[in-house]
Formats: sequence, C-alpha cells, structure tokens
Amino acid sequence: MTKRPTSAQAEEILNRYFPVLDYGFVALKDYMGVDESAAEAARTSYQQGTVKRGTDGDLIRYLDRHDHGTPFEFVTFKFHCQMPIFVARQWIRHRMCGFNEMSGRYSLMPLMFYTPEQEHFAGQSQSNKQGRSELLAGGYDRHVEKWERLRVELSQHYQEMTDTDVARELARIDLPLSTYTNWYWVINARSLFNFLRLRCDEHAQWEIRQYARTIAGMLQHAWPILFQAWFDYEYAAITFSRLDCILLGRFIQTGQTPSMEMALGLGMSKREWDEFVEKARFKPRDNNFQLDIAGALPGEHFEALAKRYTPGNK
Repeated sequence: MTKRPTSAQAEEILNRYFPVLDYGFVALKDYMGVDESAAEAARTSYQQGTVKRGTDGDLIRYLDRHDHGTPFEFVTFKFHCQMPIFVARQWIRHRMCGFNEMSGRYSLMPLMFYTPEQEHFAGQSQSNKQGRSELLAGGYDRHVEKWERLRVELSQHYQEMTDTDVARELARIDLPLSTYTNWYWVINARSLFNFLRLRCDEHAQWEIRQYARTIAGMLQHAWPILFQAWFDYEYAAITFSRLDCILLGRFIQTGQTPSMEMALGLGMSKREWDEFVEKARFKPRDNNFQLDIAGALPGEHFEALAKRYTPGNK
C-alpha cells in the first residue's frame, strides 16, 4: 500500500483512456499530490508556529486569487496523449512541462489521419486571421474525398519506402500534419492552469479545445478544489487594463457612461475599446467540464488501433 497522498477520484480515472477526436485520447498515467498538497506546500513557508486559520480550500483559493503560484507546482500530473501533429505543434508551445514524443526515426508511423466532421468544417474568419468563421454551405464531401485520395497515395509511398529499407527518418517527411502522434506529458498544476486557460478558451482551435476540456474534466473530477480556484480566478475571470479601470472608475464615481470618444481621449485604440465593450458584456462561463467516465476505453484498444494502421501489420 502506498504511503503517498492519493485521491479516490484520481485513482478512479488512472490509466483510463478518454477518446478525443477520431483516433486521439488522453489518459492520466500517474500523479503526485492531491488538492491539499498545494495548501501544505504553502504552509511550509511559515514552518513552526503556523496557525491553520482556514480550510485548505480557503487557502488554495487565496493563493490563486493573489497569484501565489509556487505552491501549485507541488501537484504534478503525467498524461499519455495522442493527437494530430498540427494539434501537437500548438500544444508544445507550452514549454513549462516535459514531453517525450514518439519518434518517426525509430518507429514506424501508424497511418492514422484526422478528418474533421462536417459540423466543424468552416470558412476563414475575416476578423481573426488564425480562426474560423461560419460553417461552409458546401464542398465538404469534395474536400474529404481529396484528402482521402492524397492520404492513400502518401501512405502507399511511405510503406513502399519503409519496405525497401529507406531510412524511417526520410520516409516520414511527407506525411501530412493530420497524421497522429502521441507523447507522455508531465506538467505541474501551475503550468496546467495556464494551458487550460488558453486552450479551453473559445478562441483556441476547436480540435485542441477538445483535449483541453477533457483534461479540465479530469481536474474537475479528481482535484475539485484546484479546479474551482482555476475556474473562478483564471478561466472565468476578466483582466482590466489601467485604462479600463479609469473608465470604470469614472462610471462608478460619477455615473458617466463610458464612450468610445472618452476611451480614445484616454489613449485607447479602437480595438482596445471594442475589447473593453466585450468585457462589459461579460457572460458567465459554464463550468461543466463533465468527464464521461463510462466512455473511457482500455489502453489496449488504442494499441490495437495503432497496430492495425502501422505498415507491415495489416
């Protein structure tokens, strides 16, 4: 029996593989620390003579509310994740963590490719250069057919090269960004909070949001105090700039409704004003990241899937 702190809820989801997209998954493989571990780390600062004036939950919320992030580094998670390469390249921009990704130099790449569902096949946003706009009325079937035709050709070429002993590091170079990769990911709660805040946001690409929401569901299920502090003070919170605060202060003190002319006079740009108006129209965010525990699959399911699509195993 282990002597380290454990959580019954974390043990419940440990080594269970939660499907994401068509071939992807997220699995919690190990963890160090429970909700109370962050509070314990914070109280260490005071050593002997510390008086416990509040609950662990109160302290955790105080820490997050006042940006005391170090104690959250004492809770650590190890995940096993599988995602399309284009999602992985967004994910790996979060550098305060550890990655160990499968290597196409050593291993044959399973020829699994992500295909978006029609409900997520959208046009280019005209206001956001990196985002999508409304769903496209047509063209989905035609583009999917072309994707599949290209993928078959690339797969056949990849298999031909590996079958004739071309180096794997060369054979892989024309595989598309839709190809799945997987890695082990180690991250502490402080850095995970930042990842989830950015990648659960509606401005993040839809595909990576599905992974972030699954991980947030794990946090909500097994570390509920940490989750609620993150949700209340980071994800569902709003940050006001100095100029925002001046506008709000005038309104509170004098009742003068903020206007664009007033904002521009303070030195705001038109874009800053638009963002301020959006903040003022704040709509509470839904904190339901409910984890579908019944939908989890054994790791063997994904192992068999990878084997099925790996050249030479068909």
